[in-house]
Amino acid sequence: MKCAKTPLKGWKELPEGGTITEPGSSVLFDASAWRTSMPIIDHAKCTKCGMCWIFCPEAAIKVNPDGSYEVEYMYCKGCGICEKACAVKAIKMEEEKK
Repeated sequence: MKCAKTPLKGWKELPEGGTITEPGSSVLFDASAWRTSMPIIDHAKCTKCGMCWIFCPEAAIKVNPDGSYEVEYMYCKGCGICEKACAVKAIKMEEEKK
């Protein structure tokens, strides 16, 4: 969910200590700035098992109406847990190009 009127804050604008001061505040921050690697899903290999979705600690994996999955890169921090959870190796972490 991105607010069109207010630009998202970067990681440098987090309060000291990363304190969460209000519920739902994560939608105000662009977590993608933290990433050095990004997950790329090979949809030809994907079996739609949902393990990437289950294990993603940031809920950055979105389920499409057809049952396929895609990464919401604005919320992805590049931890690589989705790649490790994928039994068929349909997800590869690639170097972030900014």
